[in-house]
Amino acid sequence: MDLNLKDKVAIVTGGSRGLGRAICQGLAAEGAKVAINYLRDEEAGIDLGDEAAELAGQLRSDYSVDAVPIAGDVSQISDVDRLFVEAERQLGPVEILVNNAGIWPTALAHEIAKSEFDRVLEINLVGPFLTCKEAVRRWLDSGCQGRIVNITSPAAFQGSTTGHAHYAASKAGLVSFSVSLAREVAPQGIRVNLVAPGMTRTPMAREALKKGEQHYIDRIPLRRIAEPQDIANVVVFLASDCAAYMTGATVDVTGGMLMR
Repeated sequence: MDLNLKDKVAIVTGGSRGLGRAICQGLAAEGAKVAINYLRDEEAGIDLGDEAAELAGQLRSDYSVDAVPIAGDVSQISDVDRLFVEAERQLGPVEILVNNAGIWPTALAHEIAKSEFDRVLEINLVGPFLTCKEAVRRWLDSGCQGRIVNITSPAAFQGSTTGHAHYAASKAGLVSFSVSLAREVAPQGIRVNLVAPGMTRTPMAREALKKGEQHYIDRIPLRRIAEPQDIANVVVFLASDCAAYMTGATVDVTGGMLMR
């Protein structure tokens, strides 16, 4: 099946590792050009630039596509503006946006500091709002029928039982925002869909799996933890022409945990 992604330009936020990395690889395998967004936060001691650069080189080598790393905190308007400017300058007009960047801190609701709650919302909800806003603004100006895939979570619908109420709240907000945006821009041919991944073997989930992998497996009807590629395959499909009649949808990729 031809997904018609060859030479399409995609931005993947949080693209340097874990699920984001698999999404970048999946898009590149179909011939897309990929802007790999990564976080550089000197104050927090985070710089994923080496990983992003290594991945860009791998994509260029393995799939003969253009790929570039671009630093930026998606919760900052200036960084989001620069992300799109640099992606367009180096690769061409952006047609696909995948909002994958997210954080998943652990604390019971009565123990969550307001600063931590705010930061979760800033990254997981405000970030996608800012990137979607910039993408849609550009597409409406140019007449491009772009496509957006936002990464949510089954916690958006079921809540959290493991100390992630702030994460669940951010992902529930992302679903409502995405559906509202999908309704607004559908007449212009712009599609907005979501993927709700289950527990996946990524660096973000490593500690939780180390402490209680069987706990998660027991809740999954398919009885296994997802690999990043399991999720990436669905994201790539939604970014393609094969999903041309889908918008405002949340696709359950939880091994049967969600079933909605």
